[in-house]
Amino acid sequence: MAADMLGGNAIGAVFGELLRVVLKVTKKTIMYKTKLKQIQEILESNIPILEEIEQLNKKLDRGNEETEKIMEVIRNGKTLVLECSKIRWYDYWRRPRFTDKLTELEGSINYFFQTVMPAITARDTKILRLEIRDLMGSGSNGTIHGRNVSCAIPESLVMPVGLQVELAELKMELFKDGVSIAVLSAPPGCGKTTLAGLLCHDEEVQEKFKDNIFYVIVSKNTNMEGIVRALFSHKRQQYLSDFRSDEDVVYQLEQFLNSIGPSPILLVLDDVWPESESFLEKFVFRIKDYKILVTSRSVFPRFGSTYKLKPLNYEDSLTLFRSSAFLPNQSQDIADETVVSKIVKGCKGFPLALKVVGRSLCGEPEEVWKTRAMESSKVGSIFEHTDLLNSLQKSLDTLDSKVILKECFIDLCTFPEDQRIPVNALVDMWMELYNLDEEAYAVAKLQELCNRNLADLVVTRNVVSGFYNQQFAMQHDLLRELAIRQSDLEPIEGRKRLILEISANNVPAWWMEQNQPSISCRLMSISTDEKFSSSWFFIQAPEVEVLVLNFRSKNHTLPEFIKKMEKLKVLIVQNYGFFPTELNNFLLLGSVTSLKRIRLEHVSIPPSAFTSVKLEILQKITLYMCNISQVFSASTILVSESLPNIMEINIEYSNDLTEFPVEICLLTKLKKLSIINCHNLISLPNEIGKLVNLEVLRLVSCIELLELPNTIGGLCNLSILDISECLEIERLPEEIGELQNLRQLIMMGCSINCVLPSSIMNLEQLKEVVCDEETAILWKPIMLVCKNLKLKVQKEDINLNWLYNHRS
Repeated sequence: MAADMLGGNAIGAVFGELLRVVLKVTKKTIMYKTKLKQIQEILESNIPILEEIEQLNKKLDRGNEETEKIMEVIRNGKTLVLECSKIRWYDYWRRPRFTDKLTELEGSINYFFQTVMPAITARDTKILRLEIRDLMGSGSNGTIHGRNVSCAIPESLVMPVGLQVELAELKMELFKDGVSIAVLSAPPGCGKTTLAGLLCHDEEVQEKFKDNIFYVIVSKNTNMEGIVRALFSHKRQQYLSDFRSDEDVVYQLEQFLNSIGPSPILLVLDDVWPESESFLEKFVFRIKDYKILVTSRSVFPRFGSTYKLKPLNYEDSLTLFRSSAFLPNQSQDIADETVVSKIVKGCKGFPLALKVVGRSLCGEPEEVWKTRAMESSKVGSIFEHTDLLNSLQKSLDTLDSKVILKECFIDLCTFPEDQRIPVNALVDMWMELYNLDEEAYAVAKLQELCNRNLADLVVTRNVVSGFYNQQFAMQHDLLRELAIRQSDLEPIEGRKRLILEISANNVPAWWMEQNQPSISCRLMSISTDEKFSSSWFFIQAPEVEVLVLNFRSKNHTLPEFIKKMEKLKVLIVQNYGFFPTELNNFLLLGSVTSLKRIRLEHVSIPPSAFTSVKLEILQKITLYMCNISQVFSASTILVSESLPNIMEINIEYSNDLTEFPVEICLLTKLKKLSIINCHNLISLPNEIGKLVNLEVLRLVSCIELLELPNTIGGLCNLSILDISECLEIERLPEEIGELQNLRQLIMMGCSINCVLPSSIMNLEQLKEVVCDEETAILWKPIMLVCKNLKLKVQKEDINLNWLYNHRS
């Protein structure tokens, strides 16, 4: 029975009750049969829609105001229908009144399904997508906001050259009865990670393990607790309690795995370092259909089955090399087959070497090919790890004529292994280190490195050109090793960059010596783990222009030696731990007189941090996943005095930002302001109209932001306005027509009910509106009048099917 189909959820139950009453009364009365039949047909035809919205409410773990209102109407409707059943033929004077009420009920239900429901479904689907994107990073590589702390499998790849047989063999090995752990072993650059990713996307593997496939990148400094927290987060489960000890971490992992059984489980531990047997033991449990796949440079005989991935054969090597060395439709006659054969054989079947070497020769004259062939023939028959690095080094040497590009490649090693590198962080570094005038020049350098297969660019979401907050760089661990080796060629005193990786409190011996070497590097990177106590030894490094601090501890203190870095222009502070880190000693930044750019990630910043020190030449602040409550509030110094030359502020993923800091509105030199994925931001102050020099305002995915203030018309220099996915904005203010310099308006994923004021036609400089297909409907009437306006429509899929198939 149709009414019974609606009994399992809140809104469905209410509609189901009305439908049952309608069916019952229709059988007993003839006076309102036609009207009741019409209501019955409406309810029955919309059962699938009711089920869809209830699924959305469950996934969002909430109801919504619109459905509460219609549920009250339906409850009253049920009472009305029951009263109709009591009307007798002699109550003719009451019939018209009840007919009118039934007509009103029918109209309300029709309006709900035809107008309100589509809006709710579209909006809630977008909210759900935003929440899942934020949980999973919306990326393609299993991260949370760019961090490799999730357990989602890498994006699906087209079958790479030469791995079809290996995929079948590895799958067979993993599926064997009695095999609980399979080790995929090969030298670096051989394709272990690629093959493991392909296995996870294989149809048979997907069918067997379904949603219980977990992919964890185990870098050198990954700890057990971080992995277990990521597993719980991936399945959106709560820990039994906070982790009290290493034993408790293992115990809760076992409980977690048992809780998702008896369904089969596949755990992939990618890039496990040698001598990690004790680490692997912690993941082994006697659980039925629980399989572990380990990828490593080493074999682990104690854990049984090992599949050794062999290098590519010559035919596959040649195919892969040609795909990198020659552009599509490009002639391949530049070198004879003998030369090509020597180069290919010199790479010994290693995919990474074939791609990097091939791309380094792309477009080069014949003489360069012949020289490379002669060098390749000198490599011995046993291709050791050092040989591979030497082969890659020769490709890096081709950049000698492009000094800045080579330096940019080496700079990538300043960030931790296996972590995404925010493109905006690289932009900050490179613009200051290499005196680049435009951000696009820095991004072009990264793109060229990607074109040469020396880095990878991960775009987690297609965004409008010129904005890079959804773009990240990745570097293969072997290429990172090459970059570090290149950086360390010079003695400490002569290095351009100093890369320090500290385990616990074990600093290099030279750092504790009374007569330290004279440090002259321009870039310094210090990475510490969760055991580091923030007890810094002094270091004299007066030439440092960029300082990168990577850490995992719950509390982190900025080192006092920053005060002596007189040339420091860029400070990047990144916490790779699971929870925000308390950042201490912030006030010392007031002693750094050259600081232009600050980027803080995943930290809790002290209240009034930016109003307690004078940062007189600071131009850009980026706060990413930070707790920033009251950081701009007035203290001993007015914000306009502490940040007199600030030109750009970026705030992303700040959960405690509910009201926009009105103090920012006093920064009249501000040109760019971005508030992105701050889901609790409700309002903007009227004072925002005082930012008369603002050129770019981005309010992206602020899903609770209710409106733009009327004072926005005061932004007389605004040229770009982005309100994408601000779902609650139902009307643009009339004063938007006063933005006479507005050239681009971006409205991706906005409410389909958003009202555009007539003043929008006054925007004579508006050249482009970027929106999705739904929002484009709002602009079509305006396009008839504004002939020079370009409407750029980007498709946006709001189908829920991807929720069950997509893994970031």
